[in-house]
Amino acid sequence: MSEPPSRSSSQFPVLETQRLLLRETSLADAPVLFAIHADADAMRWFGTEPLPDEQAAQKVIEGWATARTLANPGIRWGIERRADRRLIGTCGMFRWNRQWRACMVGYELARDAWGQGFMREALLAVLGFGFVQMQLNRVEAQVHPDNLASLKLVERLGFVREGLLREAGWWGGQAQDLVQLSLLRREQRVVVL
Repeated sequence: MSEPPSRSSSQFPVLETQRLLLRETSLADAPVLFAIHADADAMRWFGTEPLPDEQAAQKVIEGWATARTLANPGIRWGIERRADRRLIGTCGMFRWNRQWRACMVGYELARDAWGQGFMREALLAVLGFGFVQMQLNRVEAQVHPDNLASLKLVERLGFVREGLLREAGWWGGQAQDLVQLSLLRREQRVVVL
């Protein structure tokens, strides 16, 4: 179980859905984040190597906090299941180009939370926030071509395939292709929460 976010981050946009609380991550979340990111099989499509230890998870959390202050900032939400207040993953927007009104979406979920619709629910809230509060016109997703569950998820949310980015990523000791998808404001089928 994770601790609630610190009260010092009153600027952080907390989002609520029927089953989830999307909140700022804190260092208290490092053990759970490490457990998710240390699962090499579950993280094989994430785009980075599995985390080696809990300290690396703490650095990831600190990096997310810092990212909100950069020129092309991002927002990463911890996905907390309301029923048991357990952190089950994260999702968010990154590479936010305010001038172009565009950003990318990324996410990961603990293996025992797969297949229950949690990420769809979380992304609906995040996309709604992006199109309204961030005033986005375009949200991009890059998904490994073999990650069929993730491709199905974003396509169900209305994302459109634009092509294949050949060897766009590098992890697992080799170059990785990525499917480029996008969702435009005018095309969205997203329910704004």
